[in-house]
Amino acid sequence: MHLPVVLYGCEAWSLTLREERKLRVFENMMLRIFGPRRDKVTGELGRLHNEELNDLYSSPNIVQVIKSRRMRWAGHVACMGEERGVYRVLMRKLERKRPLGRPRNRWVDNIRMDLQEVGCGYMDWIGRAQDRDRWRTLVSVVMNLRVL
Repeated sequence: MHLPVVLYGCEAWSLTLREERKLRVFENMMLRIFGPRRDKVTGELGRLHNEELNDLYSSPNIVQVIKSRRMRWAGHVACMGEERGVYRVLMRKLERKRPLGRPRNRWVDNIRMDLQEVGCGYMDWIGRAQDRDRWRTLVSVVMNLRVL
């Protein structure tokens, strides 16, 4: 439907909660194409509520798709090794001092938060990604995680 266009390059995104909320709102707007619902008793037309949209559209929501794709890409990056350019860009530590205040989330921080949601928060995810079968099961757990 609309996912290939919206999710282009999402593997490298570092999303905030605000951006995740905006993506869910966009997805619900697109799902409302299913049309209005008709009340069974009165026959009047009304809007579909978000829960009803989720029941009609049984696929995982957009945030789950982004998180699972990001986790899958993290597994590829972790297996690349430190000599590869992609690894150095996504895993690097900045040489300069970060600005005052709350620092912005980096890509690695998002991976750690995704792992915390699944209950694997304090593990060595780079080491775990070396075992592709275990990493694949972890990615599928993230995909099936219910995001409210």
